[in-house]
Amino acid sequence: MDYKSLYESIMAIDPKIRFATIFDMSGKVIHSGHREGVKSLLSPEESKKSLQQAIDAWKSRITFAEKIGKGKYVLAVYERIKRITVPLDDEHLIYITAEVNADHEKIINKTLRLKQDMLHNPQGMP
Repeated sequence: MDYKSLYESIMAIDPKIRFATIFDMSGKVIHSGHREGVKSLLSPEESKKSLQQAIDAWKSRITFAEKIGKGKYVLAVYERIKRITVPLDDEHLIYITAEVNADHEKIINKTLRLKQDMLHNPQGMP
């Protein structure tokens, strides 16, 4: 899969996206980056911990998938950012942070479309 192209396509969705990363369920970062000029609110250690929390939370959701269906995404809204987690497949997650005033519905819907395109065309984005 062309994770770099997926990352670039996600970052192009909206200029209010601050950060995006694609990582596996063991916490290995596949591709990641901040928008130019955007300062991280978390230290590198805190960012790693935040990703691990996203993994742990996603794994706990999987336990109910048989009864309620697979999760499509999670939106967490904080005072300073919005955080969106989207499963790419069974082994990878997409993690996006955006400004509080970002249009999260647009970001989520376009990310879900990119995910579908990527899964149907794993060699690159259309």
